Amino acid sequence: MPTLTVPEPVASFIDRVNAHDDEAFLDAFTPNGVVDDWGRNFTGQEEIKAWSDQEFIGSQGTLAIEEASVAGNLVTVVGDWRSNHANGRSMFIFEVNGNKLAKMTIREG
Repeated sequence: MPTLTVPEPVASFIDRVNAHDDEAFLDAFTPNGVVDDWGRNFTGQEEIKAWSDQEFIGSQGTLAIEEASVAGNLVTVVGDWRSNHANGRSMFIFEVNGNKLAKMTIREG
């Protein structure tokens, strides 16, 4: 199976998530970064942290990447998400702004 190439800063972000590194996870976002989790929006580090503590890093989530694509400043990753909160094939769409993430959208993969 070929190795998937995921560009930065998304590749490092996924490594941080899989390592359950809460501080590095939050640092990956711009100051006004947004997480859109199935239509629920969390803006800024305080809201993202509260969401993540329950449903993402705090639930010991890991992502095994199965597909990756790039279109302009959007990086789409599809993979198998496993956590204590939710499991299943998920699509993550990252809007990249320089070396930070402006937005992460989560949908069914």
